[in-house]
Amino acid sequence: MKINTTCVQGGYTPGNGEPRQIPIVQSTTFKYSTSEDMGKLFDLEASGYFYTRLQNPTNDYVAAKIAELEGGTAAMLTSSGQAANFYALFNICGCGDHIVSSSTIYGGTYNLISVTMKRMGIDVTFVSPDATEEELNAAFKPNTKAVFGETIANPALTVLDIEKFAGCAHAHGVPLIVDNTFATPINCRPFEWGADIVTHSTTKYMDGHGAAVGGAIVDSGNFDWMAHADKFPGLCTPDESYHGITYTERFGNAGAFITKCTSQLMRDLGAIQSPQNAYILNLGLESLHVRMKRHCENGLAIAEFLDAHPKVSYVNYCSLPGDKYYELATKYLPNGSCGVVSFGLKGGRKAAETFMKNLKIAAIETHVADARTCCLNPASSTHRQMNDEQLKEAGVPAELVRMSCGIEDKEDLISDIAQALDKC
Repeated sequence: MKINTTCVQGGYTPGNGEPRQIPIVQSTTFKYSTSEDMGKLFDLEASGYFYTRLQNPTNDYVAAKIAELEGGTAAMLTSSGQAANFYALFNICGCGDHIVSSSTIYGGTYNLISVTMKRMGIDVTFVSPDATEEELNAAFKPNTKAVFGETIANPALTVLDIEKFAGCAHAHGVPLIVDNTFATPINCRPFEWGADIVTHSTTKYMDGHGAAVGGAIVDSGNFDWMAHADKFPGLCTPDESYHGITYTERFGNAGAFITKCTSQLMRDLGAIQSPQNAYILNLGLESLHVRMKRHCENGLAIAEFLDAHPKVSYVNYCSLPGDKYYELATKYLPNGSCGVVSFGLKGGRKAAETFMKNLKIAAIETHVADARTCCLNPASSTHRQMNDEQLKEAGVPAELVRMSCGIEDKEDLISDIAQALDKC
């Protein structure tokens, strides 16, 4: 099936007389006739369900759809995008290990890696998304276990050169993990460019309606863990906490990563997405291909308007001709990027505050990538834990406004922006 059809039909095929919509299996537990039957599930020798903290049929249907959309071999849902990024990294990193990460990532993820995971003994080297191959290679250490970046950075809107980052990661025997939240698989499929693991905050475009928090991890099945077995003992040697299973031997490259992530991390940390949220997420996925076209259409129209306005000092939108990342966007995102535009006003932070206060259609929210237009000043909200130097490094200076263009009429949005700018 083409990707548009997968949005609607993927992940779940009802049988004769079965529900057309995926069923919500709102149950914590599942009944079995014998202990032997349940034992096979605990030994990972049979498929099925025994406790929703690890797996649930509703979640699995939706995860399967997301895996199909990304072109992956296995996927799992998590309670949030932040949980997805943490699980994806922690699944292969531990105390004494090292991560290479793009510096222009979402502020919450930056803090997760640089502060919380550092307290766990995991070190990080941040590199510019514009780093040369020489600069990238210099960031690696013998204990590096993963490279991380975002297809389109939130909110800096830098575009990751996926092929370059993947090439350097593979040259050092580690996978590239890419957060594909803003682009979605409608506009970019990172696996086709060499990425190995993809994560999502499904709270954003995939849900699309601000209704359900969630995350997802998708494995490409392409990374050869056993070829680098010394780097990834958790996947390539027996797991004594789970019956001595060696995940790569039992499930191969196609299933080892997600099975370990479920059997270990979800078992012990429990950041599962509720079946109700998974059901809501699937409703959003069914229209993702339709909504992304409108988001991109509105984003480009507003970027063009802002770029020509005398009170605007700069506009960041990778699909806008002349943007620093336009060539990369043309390569990786030829059908459009996203609906998020960031810009700075000549009057600085004070003008940004005045502008947002006078908007009528666009709402000031911490949310982004929603059917409704919203905006915020990252320095005073999502990135407020950063100092001025870190804000500059992350590509979100204090005066920057991030506007997430919804699917309203673009003329109404432009009129709202114009009247708010008049008051600055």
